[in-house]
Amino acid sequence: MNCPHCQTPLLRFPVADEWRPHLPEDSPGAAICPTCLTLEPDPDPPSTTPDFGEIGEPFPEGEAAVPMAVAIGLLDSLALNRAEISELFAAVEEAGTDPLLVLDRLATTGGVDSRVDLQGRRQQLEQLLE
Repeated sequence: MNCPHCQTPLLRFPVADEWRPHLPEDSPGAAICPTCLTLEPDPDPPSTTPDFGEIGEPFPEGEAAVPMAVAIGLLDSLALNRAEISELFAAVEEAGTDPLLVLDRLATTGGVDSRVDLQGRRQQLEQLLE
């Protein structure tokens, strides 16, 4: 499965029931592009969570990985997804990771060429989520 925007192979992962309502489509899994960070639904995800380090060193592992990936997928529309992003970021923080710091670091990671302006979104999020 390749990214529809940049043709990079997508990183596929299962999504827990609690995060599925935040996906663009109700799907048991999702796939994120390690290059442009596009999030796509995955109707047949793998049974195990992959190594999110493929996206870059700043990307969190463990319990923070899936909510962070889903939140990044929602960044294209802050106005429509504010509540969802806030909930997902809270889960990332509870898992011991600062989501805004992740965005900062991903913005400067050489292999990441996000379709969304991560620095600009980070500043907007900082204001919206206060």
